Amino acid sequence: MRYRRSGFGFGYMIFGILAILPLIPGPLQGPFAKHVLVMVLLFASMSQAWNLLGGYCGQVSFGHSVFFGIGAYGAGMAVVKYGLTPWPGALLGAIIASIVSLVISYPCFRLKGHYFAIATFAIVEIFNRLFMVWYWVGGALGLDYPIIEEGWQNFMWYDTKTPYYYGAFALFVLVFSITRWIERHRIGYYMRAVRDGQEAAESLGVNSPRVKLAAMAISAFLAALCGAFFVQYNLRVDPPMVMSLDMSMRFVLITILGGLGTLWGPLLGAAVLIPLQEYTRAIWGGLGGGVDLIIFGLLIIVIVIRQPRGLMGFVSWVMGRAQGRG
Repeated sequence: MRYRRSGFGFGYMIFGILAILPLIPGPLQGPFAKHVLVMVLLFASMSQAWNLLGGYCGQVSFGHSVFFGIGAYGAGMAVVKYGLTPWPGALLGAIIASIVSLVISYPCFRLKGHYFAIATFAIVEIFNRLFMVWYWVGGALGLDYPIIEEGWQNFMWYDTKTPYYYGAFALFVLVFSITRWIERHRIGYYMRAVRDGQEAAESLGVNSPRVKLAAMAISAFLAALCGAFFVQYNLRVDPPMVMSLDMSMRFVLITILGGLGTLWGPLLGAAVLIPLQEYTRAIWGGLGGGVDLIIFGLLIIVIVIRQPRGLMGFVSWVMGRAQGRG
């Protein structure tokens, strides 16, 4: 119980710091700094959604950009095609993403280990090609947002990024709170049991196919909500932007860097990767698009060799040493 209370206290502290971050005078007031903060929260949320399946349940998927993309197209279609607000499109996109995830994962979960991961590679390419030639969703040209009234109703602003930051913060709190709840309840224990040994879990009465499908559906729903935010922030969407292996790999690598199967690992990984990515691009222009990946690749190699539990492993090690000295 003491661990559970201290965990909640740490979470509230993180939420409190993030809530007041844009209000602190200084370099964080600039539009580029706020853009970086928005990206950190968005990719932390998306990586956490992936972490539910890949980290807690042990099913490594490279196909989550499909669900991210379906959410993005759900909000985009509501605004561009039907002249609605993005909210119903975001919700419908999340529901469709969950249904699609169940349809495609049911046969894929019959595969184990690396074969499941390879199958998810193919799913990304299939959906990418499908949306590239699907005229109803804009095809290869995608969807460009019209100029409409700004505000929370349309979730759109032109002169400031502060409302986007608080939108990303609300999404972050939602995704991390759901993950925290799952982590501490029966479904979370079942997911970790399947990850640590599927046959052993089944021998104890755990219905592993049902647990994996539940993890996939929840993960896809949250990933689609992140995609809806992404399209509202960028005001356009096309298949390479959202349904690509590059996008899927970011979710996976951020989680591995921060710490697989940990609550705060995705935030830690995003806090390292996203500023690295955005600032190297800003400083070196087109060259920065490759430099950030080189540096990030080196970081991943060092982390995997020195601390397979990711940056959260280093944090736990430092805290353990500090408590030992105290």
